[in-house]
Amino acid sequence: MKRTLGLAAALALAACHAKAPAPAEPPVRDPAGAVMDISQPLTARGTEPFWNLTINGSQFRLTRPDHPDLAIEAGGAVIQSGRATWVAKGAGGEQVTVVLYASDCSDGMSDTKYPYAAEVVMLNESLRGCAGKTASLPKPAG
Repeated sequence: MKRTLGLAAALALAACHAKAPAPAEPPVRDPAGAVMDISQPLTARGTEPFWNLTINGSQFRLTRPDHPDLAIEAGGAVIQSGRATWVAKGAGGEQVTVVLYASDCSDGMSDTKYPYAAEVVMLNESLRGCAGKTASLPKPAG
């Protein structure tokens, strides 16, 4: 009987303690251990074809020559080891996936070094380039 009461008391005590919430996903880190900060405005750029994507919170704007600008609103990023991924729908219902990879990147046309590689995937099209904090990038020519 004492054993049963002791077991019941232990179970009741365990049930009273709320389970601690799971820890938040750790920040994305590149191989050198630097934090991938996606909390500030970011710009991704690509060449051949030329394109530019600005990320400001949940607001995204994709610009490309010979295409209308595409404004997108995305929810929060899914953070996985070494990358941040957003999946959103454009105003016309088209799905757009944006992925930033914690990886040094060069655009191949300038000496600019970017902290992230970038990929924008839309129906029948995939754009690849580089990205970084908007404030730290040189302004595009033109």
